[in-house]
Amino acid sequence: MSQICQLVKNILETGYLTLEDEQKLRILLQGTKYGVSELNAFTNLQYAVIQGQVRQQSREQLDMVFSEIKL
Repeated sequence: MSQICQLVKNILETGYLTLEDEQKLRILLQGTKYGVSELNAFTNLQYAVIQGQVRQQSREQLDMVFSEIKL
């Protein structure tokens, strides 16, 4: 299993996408030749985030900042 697929699998299992995971994905996607299975894994991750099945640390931090600004 490729690094991209393994990373996505772990994220989907935990239901949480950390800042570190996002950075790893960026690096892997920019510097790796990937095929259909990697693209499908990444697309599945995006869909899971959109559907609320995976929480995103970066999004939660942004939400906290905006809620503090509104106060």
